[in-house]
Amino acid sequence: MNARRLTLLLCSAETLGMAGFALFAALLPDFQALWGLSNTEAGWIGGGFFLGYMLAVPILTGLTDRHDARSIYLAAMLLTAVANAGFVFADGFWSALAWRVLAGIGMAGTYMPGLKALSERIDGPAQSRAVAFYTASFGLGTALSFILAGELAKFGGWQLPTLLSGGCALLAWAMVYWGLPPKAVVEQAPRRWLDLAPLKNRAVVAYCLAYAVHNLELFALRAWLVAFVVFSGQLQGSTPWLSGTWVAMLATLIGMPASIFGNELALRFGRQRWLIAVMLCSSVLALFIGLSAALPFWLMVVLVLLYSITVTADSASLTAGLIAEAPASHRGAAMALYSCTGFSGAFLGPLLFGMSLDLLDDKSLLGWWAAFALMGVLLVLGPLALWWAGKAQRSVA
Repeated sequence: MNARRLTLLLCSAETLGMAGFALFAALLPDFQALWGLSNTEAGWIGGGFFLGYMLAVPILTGLTDRHDARSIYLAAMLLTAVANAGFVFADGFWSALAWRVLAGIGMAGTYMPGLKALSERIDGPAQSRAVAFYTASFGLGTALSFILAGELAKFGGWQLPTLLSGGCALLAWAMVYWGLPPKAVVEQAPRRWLDLAPLKNRAVVAYCLAYAVHNLELFALRAWLVAFVVFSGQLQGSTPWLSGTWVAMLATLIGMPASIFGNELALRFGRQRWLIAVMLCSSVLALFIGLSAALPFWLMVVLVLLYSITVTADSASLTAGLIAEAPASHRGAAMALYSCTGFSGAFLGPLLFGMSLDLLDDKSLLGWWAAFALMGVLLVLGPLALWWAGKAQRSVA
């Protein structure tokens, strides 16, 4: 199978498997009203997906160093189908949290193992671009998930997109089962279940830390954007001419070309230089986004879309950089560490955002400003980690 066909197959399967990814975020105001959830409880459910991911990914991705990533992927995609469809039985905080944690475990066995299956079947310059497209497809899957939930819920309630997302995961499983041939695993020296060797590589550690704060900002935005649009309309006493789910879809969809183009710029101007610059720009924008709720709606949407570009423009480049820095013999373990630390940020982002709103009032402009600003301040840790790793490399050279 050539590189383009392989990339298309895994990107399509990834997009389908993520059909239930944004279900809770897209309908967050509805679920808060239905189940009487506080912002902190909503943050827990929104972050619960990533909690499950974070707990499972070190084991499931680490297994790809000893087993074909395809087999891990297929088992996890079946779990994803069950978890997505099973959310239809949720009836409050604890049940919703449990189903989202289970869905996160399913994704832990599909996202990074899928990337491993792709990267180990492609060599040379095509690998970096394949990684960029695969990483960017995460944004495409998220965008389509927002629309799937927001629009279909109008016709059959939130249960309809929930059940359909389970069917989409089954379709993704069938595509990979029939379309991706097995691959023999290169034998490596025996190692522990949780391989900590990548921690000895300063560049790998720096990419892991940068990915953690990148995800903290990214998934806080995706979890709370619909609610932010609703707040903006309430603040101005008018109904927005574009629904929150459509704004979230556009903001997420624009991240796909931003991620791919960002990786191309990183290849041209230097990965570390590009990542530091774009993350600092995003940090500055985060200090002002919360205040945009008081601006004319069209201007708020423009600023949110611009912010979404800076939030995602480093995504593919971070992942491609990690793969380039990690030694082949420990690449699966490095990817497990990278994904685990990264999605710990994805878990904390929505939760800290919700806690900020509860602390400072989600009906006030100050509360939303502080929540977004907190994400921007924490993001600065990413450029600092990359600068620290780059300084060490230059001193060795």
